[in-house]
This record gives sequence, C-alpha cells and structure tokens, in this order.
Amino acid sequence: MTGRIIETNADVEEGADYLAGICPRMAHARELTGPLPLRRKPEGFAQLLSAIVSQQVSTASAAAIWARMEAAELTDPAQVLAASDDDLRAVGLSRQKMRYSRALADKDIDYSALKDASDADIITTLIDVPGIGTWTAEIYAMFSLGRADVFAHGDLALQEAAKTLYDLSDRPKEREMREIAEAWSPWRSVAARILWAYYRVDKQREGIR
Repeated sequence: MTGRIIETNADVEEGADYLAGICPRMAHARELTGPLPLRRKPEGFAQLLSAIVSQQVSTASAAAIWARMEAAELTDPAQVLAASDDDLRAVGLSRQKMRYSRALADKDIDYSALKDASDADIITTLIDVPGIGTWTAEIYAMFSLGRADVFAHGDLALQEAAKTLYDLSDRPKEREMREIAEAWSPWRSVAARILWAYYRVDKQREGIR
C-alpha cells in the first residue's frame, strides 16, 4: 500500500486543513506561515546522488559541485561507475563521497518499483546504501515520491519548531518526535511542511532547502 500521494498544492492544503482541524497549535502555525510550498522534487538516481553531494557542505558549495558534475556528465550510474578517482576529485567529491556515489550507482535500485513500495520498504531500501541515512531516505519519500504520511523525525529544524510551537521544555529527540508525530497521521508530511514554515517565521532562516 502506497497511501496518499501529494501531487498538487491542493493536496497540501487538504492536509493542512485536516491538521488545523485537529490541533489548535497547528492552526496557529498555519495562520502565521500562510500557504505552504509543494516541495515536490524529481525522483531517481540523480536526486539521491545530489543529496549525497550536499552532505556536510553549504548550500552554495553543494550547488557548485553539482553544477560541475552535470557539466562533466557524472549524474547517472554508468557515468559514475566509469569515472576515475581523478574525475570525481576534479568535480569536488571527497574520498568518502566518491565511495558513497559509487555505492549508490552499484546498488542498481529499481526506482520505478519504489513508487509502488510501502513507506517502510522505501526507507529500508534506501538506507541499505552506504551514505544514505534515515533523514535522506525520508526526505526522498516525502518530496520525490510525494508520500503524505512520512516525517523526518531526526530533523533538527522540525524538532526545534515543535519545541517552540508546543511550548516544550526541551527540544524533542528523535524518539520523542516519533511519538509526537503519530498524532499527525495520515498527513505527517504536511505537518513537516507546516513546522519547516513555522521554523522559518520563528527563526528567520530556512530549515530546509
């Protein structure tokens, strides 16, 4: 069972209406943030490779590296596997990211099949690849596959937004965040969008790019 898929802004608004109806604090956050972004992204190898490239570097650095990879035609599995260390180093990949990129290319994931997989199976398949953690897998499920009931429980911006919005004494860690997010099912991906938007308003900076 794939569950509900978020494809349009109307889907996001439907989820936001539901959350505002069951939780006054979500309703308050929505009033502050206004319309929520759709945030749909492409699916497939290149999207996950871009996520690996983006790890532990600034947004500007990640964009520059990815632009060099596109120019060097190093964005599909065959190209990455055929590239030498010098080729990958030249576009800005560290030794660790070279290994992760090749591992992803070598994994030969059936991206079409992922569209019909359960949320849990998507996460399990992706985190089996070195360099892809739970956060990256959850973000891919949310934004590339449009899953409506996935949440990035370990995301610091979401945790911080939940702390402020729900007036918690401490920022909830991942385990507590999972318990809190249960109440937002079947629209946990929309709850995440609300919290990221609320974080932007509250902290005056983006919590996710």
